[in-house]
Amino acid sequence: MESVIRGLSIYFALLVIIRLSGRRTLAQMTPFDLVILLVVSETTQQAMLGDDFSITNAIALILTLFLADILLSYLKSWSPLAGKVIDGVPTILIANGVADQEALRGCRLQMEDVLEAARNQQGVDSVKDIRFAILEVSGAISIIKNQ
Repeated sequence: MESVIRGLSIYFALLVIIRLSGRRTLAQMTPFDLVILLVVSETTQQAMLGDDFSITNAIALILTLFLADILLSYLKSWSPLAGKVIDGVPTILIANGVADQEALRGCRLQMEDVLEAARNQQGVDSVKDIRFAILEVSGAISIIKNQ
């Protein structure tokens, strides 16, 4: 039972930490982000397992983590407020050709990240040609170009 409590504690702690750290997609990961991910995974593994490295304990932890994830998905479907708290809301980065520097800073994005998405999605190479650039809750940047 101690392992289940440890697993849930680590799960919710990581959920909060990752939510506070900002949204980045796997494609936007830097080598440093990968190193952090590996260190965090090793650290959390040790914290969850404690001294019990048995297969039974590992399976119990895996089931606990998946169950917690499934329960959170149900909670998000029942409560839109819970969904906003857990996943966040889309953030407008550019509106009518004007970049929101505060939003970019808050999301830890550079203008080059937005322009790269604009070039890839719409063939747009200027901020003036972007009607809206939106950072979605998935971490992807959606671009709507001016007509």
